[in-house]
Amino acid sequence: MNPTAVRTQPRFPADVAAALKQAGWHPGRWEIRQAEEWADELAAHDGPPETRHSVFPAAVEAWAEFGGLSFDLSGAGRSQARTPFLLDPRCGLHQPRTLADLGRALGSRLAPLGEESYGRALLAIDEDGRVFSLDHAGEWFLGPSIDQAVSTLVLGLPQHRLRTVDDDG
Repeated sequence: MNPTAVRTQPRFPADVAAALKQAGWHPGRWEIRQAEEWADELAAHDGPPETRHSVFPAAVEAWAEFGGLSFDLSGAGRSQARTPFLLDPRCGLHQPRTLADLGRALGSRLAPLGEESYGRALLAIDEDGRVFSLDHAGEWFLGPSIDQAVSTLVLGLPQHRLRTVDDDG
């Protein structure tokens, strides 16, 4: 073995890579024209200036690589039930105020990323690439990157509930 060879880990666990492939993803996928069309559609969505959609590089990059992918999952995951999800920012087209409110609480702008369970939860990404899910029970942290968030959803890993200071006591 060459001592200067660099060992690399796969980007995704095998189960996640298989689900991504089934959904139509492949290494190097980059649908930037579609991502730019979504960015334009979100930016043009009417509303008061303080509740307009935010569009930023982390969101556009996530849309370009993963946008349009649909995962038809169900059943037990490693820690919780898996649910179907869709990565399409138009799922949050009518939720700019909700995203702006959570963004203010987090100190970061949020953009829509997709949905879980056929609209029961909204997926969002922030400027740093962190991914969140918002549903009737609260807001959940899915991971520090789109890669980790997809893995969390595909594998049924724990989602961490966001809490406020008032929640603690």
